Amino acid sequence: MEQKFLELKKKLSEVAAVNSAAAVLGWDQQVYMPAGGAEARAASVSALEEIAHVKFTSDETGRLISETYGWAQGLGEDSFEASFLRAARRDYDRAIKLPAEFVGEFSRATSATINAWTGARAASDFAAFAPHLQKILDLNLRKAEIFGYKASPYDALLDLYEPGATKAALEPIFKKLADGLKPVIREINARAGSVSNELVKGDFDENTQLALVNEVVGALGYDFNRGRQDRSAHPFTTDFSVNDVRITTRTHRDYLPAAIYGSIHECGHALYGQGTPKNFEFTPLAGGASLGMHESQSRFWENIVGRSLPFCRWLLPLLRKHFPGKFDKVGAEELYSAVNRSAPSMIRVESDEANYNLHILLRFEIETALLEGRLKVADAPEFWNARMREYFGITPAKASEGILQDIHWSLGAIGYFPTYTLGNLISAQLAEKLNTDLPGWKELPERGDFAPILNWLRKHIHSQGRKYLPEQLLKRELGEGIRVEPFLNYIQDKYSKLYGF
Repeated sequence: MEQKFLELKKKLSEVAAVNSAAAVLGWDQQVYMPAGGAEARAASVSALEEIAHVKFTSDETGRLISETYGWAQGLGEDSFEASFLRAARRDYDRAIKLPAEFVGEFSRATSATINAWTGARAASDFAAFAPHLQKILDLNLRKAEIFGYKASPYDALLDLYEPGATKAALEPIFKKLADGLKPVIREINARAGSVSNELVKGDFDENTQLALVNEVVGALGYDFNRGRQDRSAHPFTTDFSVNDVRITTRTHRDYLPAAIYGSIHECGHALYGQGTPKNFEFTPLAGGASLGMHESQSRFWENIVGRSLPFCRWLLPLLRKHFPGKFDKVGAEELYSAVNRSAPSMIRVESDEANYNLHILLRFEIETALLEGRLKVADAPEFWNARMREYFGITPAKASEGILQDIHWSLGAIGYFPTYTLGNLISAQLAEKLNTDLPGWKELPERGDFAPILNWLRKHIHSQGRKYLPEQLLKRELGEGIRVEPFLNYIQDKYSKLYGF
């Protein structure tokens, strides 16, 4: 039986290698590829993804999984073999439902849509993007029907990113979160002029920004021998292997935090990827337990660590080094206030912690309405703008700062957005657990001593890969499932002190 397991392991490693090659082409498309290459790139990526899909869903793969599953579970739930087979069977059972031709069609559509989104966003032209969005929506509805669902097509898609989650389970979470955040936001808005972020605005050379953020993420533990950082229209992280995990950022010449916190965010994802055990390489166990768990890492480093006062004390000398003269008269407390200023924002990735989850709620509502036929694509921009007015009291002046701002739909990823909110909630739960396991951890960033924090995350989260479903992992490592209260307590404590209420 062990020989059959090794045969299966070899077969799945070949599938992973093909997927890795496709990922390299996808990374290049967003970072370096000329726009004219989109059609050929779509064909190349589609061909690779079809090859991987056919190889993975072969009868031989299914036979090997069936024959070795019971043997592997007999080795113990925590064993490599048992975990490998659980993840492999879960992926296989879902993949065999998708015809190879559908996988190719979906890949070609998303490759074309990425290019269309890039142009439409630059021109702020939703009408040019609308047919592509309709195509993506139709394909996702077909995918949901293929997978099957009980209550909403959204459930089938959400499960791709957050296994076990459902629309019905998310709705009370969003309600409790929104009900808890809105009073805090009202108090902040009533004192809007009491905190300023003018000191992080100005004229910041963009190449110097990249040098700065490279130094920051390197200090956090990002290994440049196994990764690199570039610029793209929308920051992202991609894993080609355990030893090749790449991140991108974006720079705004007039606003420094966009690059700093975009890079720290993506670094959080990359630390998770680089922390994957070597023996998980090119196996079903490589990667995170879910996108919500992945997002917990990025939001933990970006906000709970990166926007803390001790971190600002460490960051300030780096700002003075890279931008001589600009921060000479700035104190750490002033920097802390500036990077935590709360105000309604058009752009999700630039939104502060108090407002951010309402941006996700908006996207959750629009996605479910589109999928369930309660909203037409043509009416989506006005739906978006109406929710922006309701939640934030502002209206996007153009589509590029409204409905066209995110890349996710062009990637075909409908059902992805709620993972950001789940990640925020988990990040606060991780911080709460660290208070017990690593007393005094909040002061470590002031000394630039990030290793103890990273090591704790490596032990409890990163080293587990995809061995367990997200809810199982939380209960194993934190002793609880998803909770809203730690995040609400964190926001209330932080912003009441910042704004004096």
